[in-house]
Amino acid sequence: MTRSDLVEELASRFGQLTHRDAEFAVKAILDAMNDALVRGHRIEIRGFGSFSINHRPPRMGRNPRSGESVAIPQKRVPHFKPGKALREAVDQRTAELESKLKR
Repeated sequence: MTRSDLVEELASRFGQLTHRDAEFAVKAILDAMNDALVRGHRIEIRGFGSFSINHRPPRMGRNPRSGESVAIPQKRVPHFKPGKALREAVDQRTAELESKLKR
């Protein structure tokens, strides 16, 4: 699902929202989440999952073309951990699809 798909879904589910309002709402939520992660905060959405920042230490890598060793600097990367309800829903849905395909 893309950002525009999410806007379309929101606008269709909630008739009182115009397409522009739905687009503004999605943008506002994503901007707020982005700002929180940039500041190093953790975001937890019950039943969905949590977003946090993981620290990757510096390491030595290898250039695949030349085989030369390359120093890779430390970095902070976003990490998503799905909640229990989301994991179970995905597992159940994929199991249902797999059983339909086997028939």
